[in-house]
Parts: sequence; C-alpha cells; structure tokens
Amino acid sequence: MKYSYDELAKMIDHSLLHPTMTDQDLDDGCRLAAKYGAASVCIKPYAVKRAAELLNGTGVLVGAVIGFPHGNGTTESKRYETELACRDGAAEIDMVINIGKALSGDWAYVETDVRAVCDEARRHGAKVKVIFENDYLTKGGAGLDSDAFKRKLCELCERAGAAWVKTSSGYGFVKQADGSYNYKGATEHDLALMRASVSEAVQVKAAGGVRDLDGLIRVRELGGSRCGATATAAMMDEYRKREAAEKAGVTVDGGKGGIGAGGY
Repeated sequence: MKYSYDELAKMIDHSLLHPTMTDQDLDDGCRLAAKYGAASVCIKPYAVKRAAELLNGTGVLVGAVIGFPHGNGTTESKRYETELACRDGAAEIDMVINIGKALSGDWAYVETDVRAVCDEARRHGAKVKVIFENDYLTKGGAGLDSDAFKRKLCELCERAGAAWVKTSSGYGFVKQADGSYNYKGATEHDLALMRASVSEAVQVKAAGGVRDLDGLIRVRELGGSRCGATATAAMMDEYRKREAAEKAGVTVDGGKGGIGAGGY
C-alpha cells in the first residue's frame, strides 16, 4: 500500500451531521470513529459535550459546525456559537461563509465574519476550517469567474486566520433542471485549485462525494489533508482487505471509485 492505515485514517473527519441524527446515532458514530482511528468527528454544536466525553483519551478530536449549513447567521452569533462549542470541548471548528455576501462582493464583511470565528477559536486553542460551498459558486460572482472567485476566498480566509479551506458542507443542494436537488461536493478541479491558492500554512479539506478508499487516496494526492466522510468504516475496511491481499501476494484492483460520486 502506498500510504499507511494511520496516514489515511487520520485524514477522515467522521461526519455526524444528518438532520435526523439521534442520540444513539451520535454515540454509535463516535465509537465508530474511535474504532477506526479517525482524525475527528464533525458534529452539531449541541452534541459537542457528549462527544467530548465519549472520545476522551481516544485520540479522536471533536469538531463542531458553525453557521451550518448555509452560513446565514450574524457574525456575532457565529462567534458565540464558536465560544460555546469550544467551551464544551471542540478542538476544531467548521464554519460556513456568508455565501450571499460573498456573491455580492462584500469581501470586507466575509473576511470580518471569518476572522471573528478564527479569533474566538484561537482563544480556546481550536483551529478553523472555512466552508465555501462550491456547488453554489459554479458561475462565480461579484464580477469574477468561478475559479477567480474561489481563489479570492482562499486568499481572504488565509488572511483571516483559517487553518483549512474546505470545499463543501455536504448539504449544498442545488435545484436541477428536472426540479430535483443534488450536488457534487468536492471535485478534483476544486481541490487542486484551492491547494494552489493558499500557502503551505493553510490546509485543504474535501467534503461531499468522497465515499470510498480510492476517493480518499485521490484527495491526498491532490494535496488535501482532511476529508469529511460518512463511509469511514467502508473506506478503512477496504484498506485492510487490500493490505491483507498485498501481503498474500494477490493483486488487488483499486476499483472505479473516486471523487464526485455525490452523497455524504
């Protein structure tokens, strides 16, 4: 195997964000993340205290989403939400930008919004991942094409103190021509673009559409250091399967998976 088990497992932020998540789902998800040695769980703010209790001593961090999923709260509400999450035990914060303000070209507002969360998190020793929601940015905005718009956001987030820039929330559903809603989430193009648009001091996280081991590996090869995923068990069970086959001298087909399969 090109990468070790730990190298790949510690890329995974195990996502526990579905609107119907029960208390039992949270407990089971935290235990699963600990079993597979994930980097963190990514959860809703109300669940931080319980997750911190469950994961104490496991090496799995607790991450909380802020302004999730559409980033429409006031800057002060995002800051306070961050304060509360950190007090409850969050070591990482995944915040959503104010997408409408970004598309309006109000860059000062967006940067102030991000900075407020980053500054509050830093006071508690936590790090921030900033979610762009790239599915909403395919046509660009504020006089910029899509790629230039994302580059602008990357530069802004780095100035504001972000530790990661992140492609998606996993819930950025876009209305399709037939009236249904869907999304792509992370794409190879966006991951490469975002990696090239920040310095080495800032990391890149993929979210949405990475549902198998090959997709996880591809994120790493494109420069991503974290990946939001619900398919943690399937990814890492597949790793063990391939590892065992390799030790037995059996050639294993990597499959046809990858990035952009949809779903989260």
